Amino acid sequence: MFNYKSVLVTGGTGSFGKKFIATILKDYPSLEKVIVFSRDEFKQFTMSNMPEFRNQNKLRFFIGDVRDKERLYRAFDGIDVVIHAAALKQVPSCEYNPFEAIKTNILGAQNVIDAAIDRDVKRVIALSTDKACAPINLYGATKLCADKLFIAGNVYSGWRKTRFSVVRYGNVVGSRGSVIPYFKELIGKGVKELPITDYRMTRFWLKLEDAVKMVLRGLELMQEGEIFVKKVPSMKIVELAKIMAPSLKIKEVGIRPGEKLHELLISREDAQHTIDCGDYYVIQPMQQILGDQKKFIPARLLDQNFEYSSGNNHEWLTEEQMLNMIQDLENDSYV
Repeated sequence: MFNYKSVLVTGGTGSFGKKFIATILKDYPSLEKVIVFSRDEFKQFTMSNMPEFRNQNKLRFFIGDVRDKERLYRAFDGIDVVIHAAALKQVPSCEYNPFEAIKTNILGAQNVIDAAIDRDVKRVIALSTDKACAPINLYGATKLCADKLFIAGNVYSGWRKTRFSVVRYGNVVGSRGSVIPYFKELIGKGVKELPITDYRMTRFWLKLEDAVKMVLRGLELMQEGEIFVKKVPSMKIVELAKIMAPSLKIKEVGIRPGEKLHELLISREDAQHTIDCGDYYVIQPMQQILGDQKKFIPARLLDQNFEYSSGNNHEWLTEEQMLNMIQDLENDSYV
């Protein structure tokens, strides 16, 4: 898939970017080059000095911002594949700085699309989030808009044949700002109780390596405009708290503004043009509801009342599985 190809990752110094780049450098030795495109020079310096990236002659670091279309045009010269991972992602930060969220998550997405088409990039995968599905906060709304832009990019590409698709996933175990490192911090401080927003709250749990695998699969299978959703297990937050600190009390503090009780990856509206492909779903673009399913066999259309929520999931993590996930975090330098 990447033989003699050049790959660029926007937001490449983030958890996903580092894991993805380390994976393809290891698994695809015939890669031409990989470009890390991000705006933080210190994070690039830190990443370049990680053992797996040090002295990598195929790795390049570009300082740039997706808001800067001219810099994107320069960076995309000669690039075959783009993974768009750059975004403002913190819900409270986006609520407090809405104009900035729009500039990065929406206008930045449009810049990536324009640069990819005009520089004849062959394939673009954009990373999305559960919060883009029936959004209730600005972050989710900007990501939903970005998803729509990337899907529409297939029409704008015209004769150039640049293809765009999206990979949507929920909570990555141990990612910055997520609940596991938050609980770890509180436990380390010696608190007497752990705060839970709602005893009923559930979340999907995805390992970083599984997010990388889903993006690789999306690149392999994409035709145009699909949203790929990996099937992942759920667990109640209250159960996680009991696993991490069985001796501590749990205090219910109420749901924060912009927060959902359950994560939602496929809404009932999405389900009308979504197919089940075994260990993942494909939300097909509405303009070709039945689409060409040749690459998605075996596949079946979902029931119109289907909804893929962490609250109604058929797969739930056991205590042992979650403990193994938490243990794996200790050895993961990318999270």
